[in-house]
Amino acid sequence: MPTEERIADVTDGLRGRGFDFKARSHDGWFTYHGTLDGAGRAFACELQVDPNFSEYPRVRLLERPPGLPLVVPHLGVDCDICYIARGTVVLDIFDPVGQTLACLDRATEVFQDILAGKLRDDLEDEFYAYWAGIFCLVDLRDARLGQQILKAVKNGSDVYPVVTDDLPRTQAKLKQLGWTTVDCPAVTYRVKTSTKPRPHNMRWPIENVQQLLEWQGLLDKQCRKKLLERIQQARATAALSVVLIIESPLMTYGAWVDFRKDSAPQRGARKNAAPLFSLPVVPLEVIRLDDQYMAERNQPGRKSLSGKRLALVGCGTIGGYLADLLVKAGAGTGGGSLELVDFDGLKPQNLGRHRLGFSGLFNNKAVALKRELDALAPGANIVASPRDVREIDLGAFDLLIDATGEESLGHWLAQKYQHGSLLTVWVEGPGVAVRGVMRANEKGGCFRCLCDANRAGLLQAVEGEVPKLLAGQGCEGLYVPFPATVSLQAAALGAEMVSSWVNDDDAPTLRTRVLDSQFQIATPDCSLLKQSGCPACSS
Repeated sequence: MPTEERIADVTDGLRGRGFDFKARSHDGWFTYHGTLDGAGRAFACELQVDPNFSEYPRVRLLERPPGLPLVVPHLGVDCDICYIARGTVVLDIFDPVGQTLACLDRATEVFQDILAGKLRDDLEDEFYAYWAGIFCLVDLRDARLGQQILKAVKNGSDVYPVVTDDLPRTQAKLKQLGWTTVDCPAVTYRVKTSTKPRPHNMRWPIENVQQLLEWQGLLDKQCRKKLLERIQQARATAALSVVLIIESPLMTYGAWVDFRKDSAPQRGARKNAAPLFSLPVVPLEVIRLDDQYMAERNQPGRKSLSGKRLALVGCGTIGGYLADLLVKAGAGTGGGSLELVDFDGLKPQNLGRHRLGFSGLFNNKAVALKRELDALAPGANIVASPRDVREIDLGAFDLLIDATGEESLGHWLAQKYQHGSLLTVWVEGPGVAVRGVMRANEKGGCFRCLCDANRAGLLQAVEGEVPKLLAGQGCEGLYVPFPATVSLQAAALGAEMVSSWVNDDDAPTLRTRVLDSQFQIATPDCSLLKQSGCPACSS
């Protein structure tokens, strides 16, 4: 349907809701005027519709409701209503009338919540749309407030402030971007607030210290007081500016106060100092580089692997991908560690299904994988042990992971470290299924317990016999062919079970994922109990 016809249909649909077409905006959007109902009366409203129907309609009040506080959720400085979180609703370009009216209904619901003083959880991130400014890179691991380390990085002609509590760690991260730090003639302070930020409806954007403090005073008087103290403290030094990092329950944001504006000196002020409250303020859009944020952002409400001591035995086709996933989940951060154990080297025949690429050829797998992971997460504590695990003592750890796929070594590890938490993950046959078994406590069964049960025809992975498909050239040794996708599935299952373990939810401890559609699962996920007389874990 041509655009003209779709707009005509939308105009007819909106007319039925009391909205009349007025004009096209400067950017070509179609503008309509009508009313939104709330608190027993109707409020004049403007609605703008994208001619291509690829953006959500804009909804703006033409009059501010009387008695409304200066800082309220979901209402911008121009009384525009933030009524929908981007990406939560798929716009249907084939139903422009229906989607426009649905958005209008949604805006009405949010407007009524505004009048009732409610904050909608699905719109909490809306402040990002209002607090836009210079990028500020922040890499803070400790919870300590107050003064932090401040540097700057140059990216072409752009200069960004960098706030950290561990300069070598942060510099290692920036090195991966090709950036180096330079001195910054400013100081920085970290301040905490208990209130989620919302824009000031009558004065936005924030331009000077007076406006910053007035706005913060409406949100959190204690935070306003602390900000003023920090600005005065910084101004008493030789610093040319101060970077303020504000941590709220919703997000971390910042402000840059510039001391360099010349003005008539005040009594008691340093020469050429501008009046404090007129000092200019630039919003800082905080880009968090800390390991905790990167590990926990994608799994809210769940623990990461930060602070845990992990040992991964086997850096081959499963272990390589699994190590990658563990680091993404926070392994090696927060005082924890990830030890990679493998005595073998990477050969050309390994490349088809290995996490490592050509640059790792003829290198020890553990060493080469550490090098890759150091680039992936420069702040993580990753240790390479290029030796046979039978020849070393792993020492204290929170979780040992066997990703070798070698049954006899799995039995040895189960016996050697029978009093610790142990996860074994492997591929069944030529990629028919992937399995994992976790022994997290003394009552749980180990990998040897499962193998004994399998030999008795119990707890099998799939119905029927698993085919034996081998490839090799005589003395080259046995090799079971399966694609890299199978390795990825095994690594994903292992990462899933590690996440369950760290969140104290390790049941079921025996898990199976069937990959070959010709087979049916034989044993649903369950918790494996210790088998009486198991030579590995019953001694």
